[in-house]
Amino acid sequence: MWTALDTTIRVVDSLSGAAVGVSPGPGRLVARVGALRSNPAVVNVLGTLDSIAAVGRTADTVKVSKPDSVSDTLTIEAFSGGTPSAHRRIALSIDFPAGGTGVTLVPGDSVVTGSLGTAAFFVQLTGVRPDSAVISATATYQGVPVTGSPTRYVVVFLP
Repeated sequence: MWTALDTTIRVVDSLSGAAVGVSPGPGRLVARVGALRSNPAVVNVLGTLDSIAAVGRTADTVKVSKPDSVSDTLTIEAFSGGTPSAHRRIALSIDFPAGGTGVTLVPGDSVVTGSLGTAAFFVQLTGVRPDSAVISATATYQGVPVTGSPTRYVVVFLP
């Protein structure tokens, strides 16, 4: 049987240990069988993601020196209750050029915010040079875009 030791989480199935967050903060779960008890498993309940915002510039100009030229670092920050929020997934998409022709996103089509609530990415030239690229960063809560979503970035490629 699983039980919660803190009010930040609630066990919804005591046999499997399935639990849900009730309020932000750390919580502990303990498994027991008869007189045997496990060490507490610590989980951290994140607050509701409520907004994202660009950190620094949302426009960049890249002088193309070789086919794999990259933009400067583009950075996004996630917030929960006005406080930077770690471990949040931000989806990235290439809005222009159509189909992402000639550019790719590094590290990929999403980033996760680090301990300071920020995540960084680059636009890399991978084929025929487009004149520019437009990238959207979007975060959602329960399927609905949060305030600041999408945040758009423009990268201009110069010969």
